[in-house]
Amino acid sequence: MSIPIIDLSSGTREELAAAIGHACTTSGFYVVVGHGVPRELVARMYAVTMEFFTRPVGEKDRAGGFRRSGGTTARSLDQQSPPDLCESFGAHVTALADGWPDAPAAFRETWLEYLAAVESLAHDLLRLSARALGSAEDFYDDKFDRHTSSLVANFYYPQHDAPLPGQLRRGAHTDFGGLTVLYQEDDLSGLQVWQGEWREVRAIPGSFVVNIGDLLARWTGGRWVSTLHRVVNPAPGDTSSRLSVPFFYQPNPDAVVDSVVAGEWIAAKMRKLFAR
Repeated sequence: MSIPIIDLSSGTREELAAAIGHACTTSGFYVVVGHGVPRELVARMYAVTMEFFTRPVGEKDRAGGFRRSGGTTARSLDQQSPPDLCESFGAHVTALADGWPDAPAAFRETWLEYLAAVESLAHDLLRLSARALGSAEDFYDDKFDRHTSSLVANFYYPQHDAPLPGQLRRGAHTDFGGLTVLYQEDDLSGLQVWQGEWREVRAIPGSFVVNIGDLLARWTGGRWVSTLHRVVNPAPGDTSSRLSVPFFYQPNPDAVVDSVVAGEWIAAKMRKLFAR
C-alpha cells in the first residue's frame, strides 16, 4: 500500500477532503505538496536547529527545552526497549516566553516563524479532515482554539557504537494527539510505517508527511487509523546525523474525545515515554 501524495494547490476543497479521507481510512499517512510553506523558511529552520545541536552539550543544557535523551517512544505503547538514539529540543505553544537557546542568534525568531507556518498548515488540514468526515469545516475549531501543540526537533546523532538489541533512533509508536506534520527533503530519514510490514516513507522534495494521532482516530470512532511508525538506524558504519522536526497539533487540554480528556491522555503518554 503506497502513501498518497496530495497537491493542496490543485483541486476543490471537496476533492482535497476526499483524498485526505481516503488516505486516513487506509494508511493514516499522506504526503502534501503545494502547501505554501516557503522552502527558504524551511532551510533557515533546519540550519539554525542543526547549528544548535552541534554545539557543546553544556551549552545545550542551558536551553530549557533541550533533552539529552528523546525518551523511549515504544514505552508509550507499554513496550520495553532501550532509550531512543536521539537528542531533542521542544517548544510548546503554551510556554513560548522562555527556555530558548542563547545561540544561534536567529534561533527563537526562526522557530516562531516556522511554528506559525506549520500551525496554519495543520489547521487547514484539520478543516479538510472535518469535511472529509462529513462535518462542517469548522467542526474542530472550538476543540483546538486553545491547543497545546508542540514543535519538536529530534537530532539523530552519529552512531559510532553499535546500538543495543532492539534500540532504534525512534522506536515503534503511534502519535498521541490530532495531526503530525513533518517536513522531509530526502530519503535518508529512516521513517517507516507499518502496513502489514514495515515500509519506507519515500520523501518528495519540498513536501510534508502528515499522519493522524490517537485522539483524532478516536474522534472518528475508528473510521480513521493512527498508524504505527518508527525511525530505523542507518546501515552499520554509516555515521551520518539526521534532523527531524515534527509539529504535533494537539487539541485543547480539556477537549473530551470518546470519554478521554485530551490533556490527560497526552500527559499519561509523555510520562511513559520519559519514565526511568
